[in-house]
Amino acid sequence: MTGMTSSARPLLNRRLAEFGTTIFAEMSALALRTGSINLGQGFPDTDGPEAIREAAVRALRDGRGNQYPPGPGIPELRTAVAAHQQRRYGLSYDPDTEVLVTAGATEAIAAALLALVEPGDEVIALEPYYDSYAACVAMAGGTRVPVTLRPRDGRFHLDLDELRAAVTDRTRLLLLNTPHNPTGTVLSREELTSIAELAVERDLLVVTDEVYEHLVFDDAEHIPLATLPGMRDRTVTISSAGKTFSYTGWKVGWITASPALVTAVRSAKQYLTYVSAGPFQYAIAEALALPDSYFTGFRDDLRSKRDVLAAGLEEAGLTVYRPSGTYFITADIRPLGETDGIAFCRALPERAGVVAIPTSVFYDHHEMGAPFVRFAFCKKKPVLEEAAHRLKTAGAR
Repeated sequence: MTGMTSSARPLLNRRLAEFGTTIFAEMSALALRTGSINLGQGFPDTDGPEAIREAAVRALRDGRGNQYPPGPGIPELRTAVAAHQQRRYGLSYDPDTEVLVTAGATEAIAAALLALVEPGDEVIALEPYYDSYAACVAMAGGTRVPVTLRPRDGRFHLDLDELRAAVTDRTRLLLLNTPHNPTGTVLSREELTSIAELAVERDLLVVTDEVYEHLVFDDAEHIPLATLPGMRDRTVTISSAGKTFSYTGWKVGWITASPALVTAVRSAKQYLTYVSAGPFQYAIAEALALPDSYFTGFRDDLRSKRDVLAAGLEEAGLTVYRPSGTYFITADIRPLGETDGIAFCRALPERAGVVAIPTSVFYDHHEMGAPFVRFAFCKKKPVLEEAAHRLKTAGAR
């Protein structure tokens, strides 16, 4: 035998067998092969503020964080996270017992689900969902229960009756994402109040992914679920530095929660990465203390980029759901006579020199997402203008 197993059992854990290679890997490779503009994967094409990068360089040179940082994260960053939550939302957290630093929000989600979910537990997630949610629920042995956001009146809406009906005696946890990737929906106070009332009534835990908290546009408002009555001690709030400061490669995330929840999540997290991003933690501690003008300017810049791409997509003939948050736009391809987003995205690089992501890969009910495609607008404005020109010229057909 030459390295082959004699067992008929597949090598990959059956909980992960359905996932395979992510669509992002496939579409990024397609972008490289065709020389297309990659509006698929959600990372900026420019670095964040120079002062933040220099703070990381300074930490490296001063020998801060070059060895293992403390397991919960360096005190400076935990204090900065707590101060941010207090200043922005009036949420008071103890930096020593109620903040945990993670390797990005992705690890925070994994650690939270591995810690809080047991085999047989049901986890409700809003569909379409960020792809790691499904994999993390599977790794924890839980059962994912999707509640579908449905397009209406220019945005995607949560059906609160459908959410309530999805809760059973086996439901352990609600996994929420607002501002929501990929639809760009920002849950309203009314929607969040209903979710909070349901969580209290049915004694549910809630994990909230709020990584796009500073990318909220127009009249929308980001409201952390933990601010609502009865929710602080049953909510694990997750955020990260990557989306807010445009240093996605640093992978610095965090959770804020009650001491009991932080202890539970840390019990799982310590066996994942243990610690990470030592010098970068010092830099992000400084970043979180930047003046409000940074966050406002960052939001306004992304809003203008959203409008450039949205106009280009509309001129190319697609129906655009202009997002209230995140840096993604969802578009409906049916006005072009297309119905299969996967086939459309695989053909788009050759047709128009642009790469996008088919939204159906974020659904359990694939047919619900079949005609939708996601474009990222966290790119330089000239890049977005060129992409819009290519799509219009090609008719995206």
